[in-house]
Amino acid sequence: MNQVLLLLKKEMKFGGVDNPGAIDFTLPPDHADTKRVLSTGKDNGLFEVFVGCAKWNRQDLKNFYPRGTKDELTYYSSQFNCIELNATFYNQPSRQQVSTWKHKTPENFRFFPKITNSISHYKRLLDTKMLVEEYCDAVSAFEEKLGMVFLQMHNNFKPKDFDRVEKFLADFPKEIPLAVEVRNVEWFNNPVEAERFYQLLERQEKANTIVDTAGRRDMLHMRLTTPQAFVRYVGANHESDYTRLDDWLIRVKEWREQGLNQLYFFVHQNLEKESPLLSAYFIQKLNKMLDLDLKVPATLVNRQLSF
Repeated sequence: MNQVLLLLKKEMKFGGVDNPGAIDFTLPPDHADTKRVLSTGKDNGLFEVFVGCAKWNRQDLKNFYPRGTKDELTYYSSQFNCIELNATFYNQPSRQQVSTWKHKTPENFRFFPKITNSISHYKRLLDTKMLVEEYCDAVSAFEEKLGMVFLQMHNNFKPKDFDRVEKFLADFPKEIPLAVEVRNVEWFNNPVEAERFYQLLERQEKANTIVDTAGRRDMLHMRLTTPQAFVRYVGANHESDYTRLDDWLIRVKEWREQGLNQLYFFVHQNLEKESPLLSAYFIQKLNKMLDLDLKVPATLVNRQLSF
C-alpha cells in the first residue's frame, strides 16, 4: 500500500520541468491516420466544445471565486461548461455523491470523471469487474450530464500487458463513453506497439487521450481514434503557456474542417494558478475563430495572463 501511495505522489509531478523555456513546444504534425478517422465523423453541422479545468477547489484556483462564494461547484459551473473530474480518481464515488454534484450544475454542464485508481493503479486492470460495475453505476447517475469518463494508467504500465487493456475495453459498458491514457514511453516509441494500441482503440470506439505537457513530448502523439478529441493540456507556469494555446487553436480549426464532432479540452498547470484564466483565453479565441458562443467566465473577461 505504501509503495502505491509513493507512486501516486510521484505522478503528481508528472511532466514537470525545471526550465520550460528550454522546451520545444511546437505541436507535431498529425498522425497519418488522424485525417481518416476524422472523416468518419457525423456531417450534421453540429460541433460540441467543452473547455474547463481539472478541479474546482478554491485553494487551487487562485483569485477565481468572488468573495463570499458559498458553494464552489455551483459557481464554477456557472462560468464553465465542464470539469475534468479528478476527485473520482482518489475515491470511488457513490451514486448519492454524483447526484449531489449533478444537481448543483446547470443543464448544459458536463462531467468528465477519471476512473478510480483502485482499478487503474492498484488492480492494474486485473479482476476489476465488480469495481468497474460499481464505478459505472455511480457515474451513470450524472445521466445527461455525463460527458466521457477516462482511464489513466500509471507511468510504469507497459505494452507487455496489452491483453489487460484489450479485455478491459471489451468488457467496459458500451453505453458509457471512454477515453484512455497510457503513459509509459514504450507505448509511443515502438511503432508496432503504438499501432496495435491505436487499432484497438479504433475497434472499440474509444478516444485516445492526447497529453500536452512539458516533460513528456512523446505523449503528444496527435493520433485520434474517434471523431472526438480528448486533450489534457498542462501549462508550465511560463509565458509559453499562451503561445502553446494559440497553436492548439489552429490545430482544432484544422480538425474541425476534417470532421471533428466533439472537442473536450482541459487546462491544467503544474502549479494551479492560472488555469481558469488560460481556459478563458482559449474559449474567447475559439469563439472568434470557429464562430462559437461558449460562455467566457465573467470574472476573467479581458484580464491579462500573469506568470
